[in-house]
Amino acid sequence: MELLWISAAYIAGLLACRLFLPPLVGYLAAGYGLYLLGIRSEAVLSHLAENGILLLLFTVGLKLNFSTLVKREVLGVGGLHLLIVAGVSGLAFLMQDQRLTGGLVLGASLGFSSTVLAVKVLEDNRELGTFHGRTVLGILILQDIVAVALLAVAGGQRPSTWALGLLALPLLRPLVARLFEAGRGDELQLLLGILLAFAGGKLAETVGVAGDLGALLMGMLLAGHRDAGELAKKLWSLKEVFLVAFFLQIGLAGLPTQADALRALQLLALLPLQGVLFFALLLVVGLRARTAFVSSLALTTYSEFTLIVSAVVIEGGLLAAEWGPVLACAVAGSLALAAPLNRVSHRLFSWLEPWLVRYERKGRHPDRLPVSTGAAEWLVIGMGRTGTAAYLALDGHRARVMGLDADPTRVGKYRDQGLRVHYGDAEDPELWEAFSWGRIKGVILTLPEFEARRTTVERLRALGFQGSIGTTAFHSHEDPELYRVGADVVFHPLTEAGERLAERVLAVEPEARGGSGPA
Repeated sequence: MELLWISAAYIAGLLACRLFLPPLVGYLAAGYGLYLLGIRSEAVLSHLAENGILLLLFTVGLKLNFSTLVKREVLGVGGLHLLIVAGVSGLAFLMQDQRLTGGLVLGASLGFSSTVLAVKVLEDNRELGTFHGRTVLGILILQDIVAVALLAVAGGQRPSTWALGLLALPLLRPLVARLFEAGRGDELQLLLGILLAFAGGKLAETVGVAGDLGALLMGMLLAGHRDAGELAKKLWSLKEVFLVAFFLQIGLAGLPTQADALRALQLLALLPLQGVLFFALLLVVGLRARTAFVSSLALTTYSEFTLIVSAVVIEGGLLAAEWGPVLACAVAGSLALAAPLNRVSHRLFSWLEPWLVRYERKGRHPDRLPVSTGAAEWLVIGMGRTGTAAYLALDGHRARVMGLDADPTRVGKYRDQGLRVHYGDAEDPELWEAFSWGRIKGVILTLPEFEARRTTVERLRALGFQGSIGTTAFHSHEDPELYRVGADVVFHPLTEAGERLAERVLAVEPEARGGSGPA
């Protein structure tokens, strides 16, 4: 049976990817397909699903950073959004003489955005470190914490007096950190992470609390550790595999009826309102229209957490059972719609910019752009390793140079070191319109994405920039297009680094070391 589950999930997930949809949509479809074949869920599948949820909550705990959560664009926007959506849902349930509690919980769960899709989109676009990427991640983590609280409350378990002992878990942080560092091998650290997740879940269940909360608390014991991010990455893929069982299980529970499909379409029709709400709230806290638009688009989905929370709520009797297949269809549909839109989010904003910028608040924006290049004669865009090396080389030749990067943390680090580096996203049209290009002799582009490099070169030439433009490339087929849009120099850092290394090795005389090499 396991072979059949895995085969169906793989084939359906592969087809979904070919259609540029998230694999999750395929997993749900695989479950429905297996149900049509007369196959039903089994205890082992349910057990695998529960393990996936525990690992999911453990990785959430690993990423918790309270300094990120208390920012107004995270706590204010994420918190207000959940309160508004939950309040509207609760009111709708109350007007229909249904349980207010069920409506509030349903509304809160519908307010969650898909962590899987948002992180995937940001990662593919290399935007995890940008201002809007960090804002989206902060809101997602806040939503995850609320989801865990809902799971704990709706689980229907009566906590024992020993449940208060969970508050003492932070005292184990030094011991857990020492154990984590003792296992220097990657596999040992991964194994410890899995052990902590399952142990936290079991401990919480023993004292009458939802196991998800225990897994989250265990993850928090390692939050902030220098290797916590690497552990989260390793667990991410493992957690995804286990969660396949959860999505298969939903499909195997039964096909949606015509009424279910109609209600799911109604929920999808309401989804744009959530996007508008996110956009409005982000503008209220002072973000620019572009940051608010790209962030809200990434958050305009229903979440896999919606399915996890609703399953527990339905089991606890707070929500009617027919909501299960309705929410499954709504989540799958939202991901299918959001995935292609997020791939062209910057292009969409450029089309809508004349209308959206009207709603920006005046004043100082947290994501403000530099308004002048000052006395700079050279501009380095993208302060990664290659960009930093280019900056330092120009500075070493006493050239007046300025750097731009979309990662606020990196910008802060370089500014502390005395480098002239400012926040700026190369894909933001307003960045280029704000500059005066009279003094700039040349621009060096070291952006990781080809499309970002190509668009930036094209935009600079369209603005009338006559200076020299040098850019990196990682594949030979990129060269003709970069030269076509106006690049003067195309540099292949990996290829040319190897060539340079070979030249330096050949230039070394063995006699200079007192011998001709190994005997």
